Order: sequence, then structure tokens, then C-alpha cells
Amino acid sequence: MPIRNELLVYVSDQVAAIPTLQNKQFTLSSFDDSSPIDMHTVIAAINEFLNSIGEDRNFTVVVNGNALAIEPVSGKTLERETFQTSPQDMFSCSHCGFVTRYEVELNIHMRIHYF
Repeated sequence: MPIRNELLVYVSDQVAAIPTLQNKQFTLSSFDDSSPIDMHTVIAAINEFLNSIGEDRNFTVVVNGNALAIEPVSGKTLERETFQTSPQDMFSCSHCGFVTRYEVELNIHMRIHYF
């Protein structure tokens, strides 16, 4: 799974928003139209994700109006190294395709679909 999908799932979980994936970007929509999504919370969630995968020093979040971009500091691309795992060792979300090696993590992830 591309790392942007993992980022999308993580950020939408942290912000409690509905994610929409488009080409190379994603959009977050609030559950309640009367309350806007807090940009500071989104930025913090993106930074937490980058830190969790050890990429916080290689990328920065750039704000451009209501849009955010994750820009490389040193020209590096944001990709996850592939690893060999047998399919029976993986758990997959039937709603969005999120994949994890841990059943507990999948159960926590599934909560975004039934919020």
C-alpha cells in the first residue's frame, strides 16, 4: 500500500474526518458541516505520522491557503520500502483497503468507518 494511503488513514483517524483520496492528494471533510477542520490539528497529525516512520527530518508541511503540501527537504521521495510478508500474516480493511500486520491495529482502524 502506498505510504500516502497510510498517511490518509492516520490523519483522518486523528482529526475525526471523512477522507477522500484523489490522484496524489486527499481531502478531509468534517462529520458536522458546521464545525471546520482545524488546520493545526491536521499539521500536527501529519508531523506525528512522519515522525512515526522516521521521515520527520526529510519532509516538511507547507501551508498554502486552505491546502497543505508535504515537501521534501532533501529531494527524497516519500515511499515505504517493500518487505516480504506472506498474505496470511496481513489483515485488510474491507472498506478502504488499509492493510496491517496486526489484528488489533485493524480493529482500531475500523472505528473510523463506524464513527
